[in-house]
Amino acid sequence: MLIRRLMQAFFLVLGAALGYHFFPLLFAALDPWLATGRVSYPKYIGAGIGAFLFLAAVVWTSDAVERAFKRAEERLVRLHVSDLLFGTLGMIVGLIVAFLLFLPLKQIPIAGEFIPIFLSLLLAYLGFTVGYKKKDELIQFFSLSRLKERSEKAERSGERAERADKKVGEPKLLDTSVIIDGRIADVVETGFIEGTLIVPEFVLEELQHIADSSDMLKRNRGRRGLDILKRMQKSKHVKVVILDRDVDDVHEVDTKLIKLAKEIGAKIVTNDFNLNKVCELQGIPVLNVNDLANALKPIVLPGEELVVHVIKDGKEYGQGVAYLDDGTMIVVEGGKEFIGEHIGVLVTSVLQTSAGRMVFAKPKLLEKAL
Repeated sequence: MLIRRLMQAFFLVLGAALGYHFFPLLFAALDPWLATGRVSYPKYIGAGIGAFLFLAAVVWTSDAVERAFKRAEERLVRLHVSDLLFGTLGMIVGLIVAFLLFLPLKQIPIAGEFIPIFLSLLLAYLGFTVGYKKKDELIQFFSLSRLKERSEKAERSGERAERADKKVGEPKLLDTSVIIDGRIADVVETGFIEGTLIVPEFVLEELQHIADSSDMLKRNRGRRGLDILKRMQKSKHVKVVILDRDVDDVHEVDTKLIKLAKEIGAKIVTNDFNLNKVCELQGIPVLNVNDLANALKPIVLPGEELVVHVIKDGKEYGQGVAYLDDGTMIVVEGGKEFIGEHIGVLVTSVLQTSAGRMVFAKPKLLEKAL
């Protein structure tokens, strides 16, 4: 009710002011005698007519205006305070731009009286809309800028220890394979990875596409990846950011990751062997989970003796294949005849790659026979 009364009073005063100013001009055009200025009452009559017309109009439309006002008020109340803050900042920027354009537009004949008002309303609305809808991108932009700036400053000053204590490191981009793999969540929980983990929107879309697959195996892998992301978001060691940013004119997810890593100066966390190699060729830092897992495996040296269980035959003739407890594959020369048995072997060589570790050995029985 108070809003309605205030609105009626405002339009009453506005109508009186406009009537006082414009109606004498109309009277003068209708009656030349009034144009001489000898009679001044048309100003007050015009003010009364203007006040009456505006008051009648506002009373007739007050219900609709009040309903619209209440709907706007309810929407604003439901907005999160951060949305309202960024929208207001955007509106202020729009009004500043309108103010800068006011003087040039004021010089336009006739239309110069109305264009600045319309432009102010338009830019205020556009500013609020842009600030409200681009809130997340603005927060991510300033967060990444601060992270990169702090990282560069720490490197220049040699404060690496202090940077580690404050958990301010280079941002790290996660690819689809390392999320589905799941071991990254365990590494995060141990505290070996700190700082900000960034999941681009296109990686999240690929995960969702896999989770919606008709193939049951793919669907389970995609859902596992989404569960891993949710788990890492709850970790106290890292901050997981979903980056709503795409790379134009590129369709392959790996290529998008590489270009995005160059743009924001981030590392890529993966267990994809081919992506690892491409990043190395382009000089992009890579954290390969397989490399970490291999580094933590027990060291096996040539000449060391092991007891293994040969479970299947190998690719080459006469070979047998066994596995250590940590999953390391052991190729046993001449081990095919021992499939299903536990035998002692002698390590001959070890091959280490980003795809994993392979151990080559031969049965001790053959060694003794020689």
